[in-house]
Parts: sequence; structure tokens; C-alpha cells
Amino acid sequence: MKFSAVSQSLSRWAGSARTFYAAVALIFLWSLSGPYFHYNDTWQLIINTSTTIITFLMVFLIQNTQNRDNDILHIKIDELLRVSKDAQNAVLSLDGLDRKELEKLRKEYRSIGATGSVTLNSSCGEAVDDAVPNKTDLNQA
Repeated sequence: MKFSAVSQSLSRWAGSARTFYAAVALIFLWSLSGPYFHYNDTWQLIINTSTTIITFLMVFLIQNTQNRDNDILHIKIDELLRVSKDAQNAVLSLDGLDRKELEKLRKEYRSIGATGSVTLNSSCGEAVDDAVPNKTDLNQA
């Protein structure tokens, strides 16, 4: 069985309310057993070791699930950009840009939001020099 399939199944199971309640019940039972074991080191070691192992494994499970969800989200956004008549094809290939180039694009898009006009000229693709129509232009059309 592929890791991604196992990861998805475990993720659904681990994120369920039933699993949460089972974990709470196990912790409750462990705490109730404290007086029986006189709160000794072995009693404490059981919960510490168990939670450490579970946390260690969950890190990989969560990262795998987040990577998959992130890839799905990017594909969906890319498809929306692809079919949008006014979208810039340049933003479909942002994966290869470094941090400074991405920050430059973010500033340009903030500027677009503030001014309402598009004047992107980035190293990631085509330069576009259009004006975004405002409400009065749309009403006149």
C-alpha cells in the first residue's frame, strides 16, 4: 500500500472525534492508575514514552497531509487562473522564484489593490500593462 494512501487513512482516523475521546479516556485511565502504581517512575515513563512516540509519528503524518492538501490547492488555483480570461499566465510559474522576487510581486499586488490598476513587470513572466475597469466603466458598458 502506498504511503500517501496509508497517510490519508491515518489522518482521517486520527482527526476523528472518536479517536480524540479514546485518547482522553486512556489518559484518564492512566491518571487513575497512578495511586495503584504509587506514581512511580515507570508509571510516568509509560505516558511520556507513549506521547513522544505518537507525537513523532504524527509530525510526518501531518506534514504529508499538508503537502498533499497544499498541492491540491495549488492545482485548483492554477486551473482557475488558466481559465480566467484576464489572469496573468506569469503567476502560474511562481514556484521557481526566490523569496525576494515573491516579495516584490506581493508588493505589486498590494499596489494593484490600493490603486486599482495593473502594471506588473516582474522577472517571472510576461509584463502586463492594463487598466482594471472601475465600477463606472462597467456600468457604462
